[in-house]
Amino acid sequence: MNIPYGKQSISQADVDSVLEVLNSDWLTQGPSVEAFEAAAMFYSGAKFGCAVNSATSALHLACMALGLQGGDWLWTTPNTFVASANCALYCGARVDFVDIDPDTLNMCVQKLKVKLEEAEKTGTLPKVVVPVHFGGLSCDMEAIHKLSIQYGFNIIEDASHAVGGSYSGHSVGSCTYSDITVLSFHPVKIITTGEGGMALTNDPQLAEKMVLLRSHGITRDTAKMSGDSHGDWYYEQIDLGLNYRMTDIQAALGASQYTRLDEFVAGRNRIAERYNEQLADFPVSTQHGSPSTYSAYHLFAIKLTQENHVRDRKHIFRSMREAGIGVNVHYIPVHTHPYYKKLGFNYGDFPEAERYYESALSIPMYPDLTDENQDYVLSTLRRSLDI
Repeated sequence: MNIPYGKQSISQADVDSVLEVLNSDWLTQGPSVEAFEAAAMFYSGAKFGCAVNSATSALHLACMALGLQGGDWLWTTPNTFVASANCALYCGARVDFVDIDPDTLNMCVQKLKVKLEEAEKTGTLPKVVVPVHFGGLSCDMEAIHKLSIQYGFNIIEDASHAVGGSYSGHSVGSCTYSDITVLSFHPVKIITTGEGGMALTNDPQLAEKMVLLRSHGITRDTAKMSGDSHGDWYYEQIDLGLNYRMTDIQAALGASQYTRLDEFVAGRNRIAERYNEQLADFPVSTQHGSPSTYSAYHLFAIKLTQENHVRDRKHIFRSMREAGIGVNVHYIPVHTHPYYKKLGFNYGDFPEAERYYESALSIPMYPDLTDENQDYVLSTLRRSLDI
């Protein structure tokens, strides 16, 4: 038996949508990209969307659009993939982290508040804060937004895990409490484009900037050019951009996947509910948030709660893998990677994230996971824990 920790769900309609593009005149960025952006905007309620080739690219564009540069600070959580922090370094800015809440596994609002108070005294307030919706569960965005007004920072929601989730009655991606929200469409995420990402915003100037920068900083809009057009072929580079474009092939798949997004997230929530019921007598704890959040459940992360199991996690991990169950660990705290240690961070800097990492295990979570396979995961975990 082979049960991965996550996988895509591809229907015949998805395949047909891609084949339609392959048989058309457009393969690279074209009408399917616009249709995909429209689907994301409609679902989330955001006014503008910029589809790109990865969520990492979307994070970079978001930082650039907000004017992040050398001398600025970006704060994020240590419990995330490295891209959430690397986007600052791409812009020459400096990175710091805010420790997590042990229940939500997201950025702790109280720790953020205390850190902001200290930074105000030393003149090191962040220009950008990047809350990460770990596992699909939204951060407390209203509270973070209130702090942004008080301390004057911009917010980029890293919602790479949370497409289809909601917070306080708003779809994740609505940008109700942020400047920009970034989505991911990697195959293990909620919906997929193979590789791909999206930046959503309600600010027309930020949207215009990101669209310009995703394609070399080139425009064909005569109103934005420096002088008279030489002809219909003419374009000008007016900013230093990159090639972060998404193809129509990817976008067609994504637009088709969006039609099943609610189905996918409902399935993940059903599986999560069953996990929580069955794990009640296991020596583990799980992520949980407030009633105002509806998780997209990209991940189902558990924490080993007995010291002997924490010590034996490597054995438990290996035992599960040998039984054909693709468990994983999310995440190695960003500040503990060698590259970030060179920047001055050390183990011990963010104890809650480190404590979580030392006990963490992600067990299979995807909408096509059957009850039979889920039972096998649970029985194997029980044996691996020797309970």
